[in-house]
Amino acid sequence: MPNTPCKIREGMTVDNDIIRNIFSSIGRCRFLDEKHFDACTALAGSGPAFACLFIEAMADGGVMMGLPRAEALELAAQTLQGAARMVLQGKNHPAQIKDSVTTPGGCTIAGLLALEDGKVRSTIARGIQVATERASELGQPAKK
Repeated sequence: MPNTPCKIREGMTVDNDIIRNIFSSIGRCRFLDEKHFDACTALAGSGPAFACLFIEAMADGGVMMGLPRAEALELAAQTLQGAARMVLQGKNHPAQIKDSVTTPGGCTIAGLLALEDGKVRSTIARGIQVATERASELGQPAKK
């Protein structure tokens, strides 16, 4: 319930509907227990940097194979955006989308196996783990 100090921008609001309305206007909004905040910081706070690293690496691969930099970057970014929207809007699990474009003996399975050889899945998951742990450390009082 908003209180009267809202008139001077000093209000205290604990109404989830108001909070949801405000933050839904700038993106998606979820309510989670505080125990999940550090993991949310790692995924949603640090995640854009991780995603950009992946986009940059994909574009580098395209450049290595002869594509002009600008086009390679656009292809990589649009591909990640499209895949993310398929997960969010179509309610498909990422594995379903991956499997739908992976044909026997094709280029996708060859590329996936190369990525798995480099342990890309566990490296990304560990990146989230380390970022979560660091977020937890940053939230602690400074030691003297």
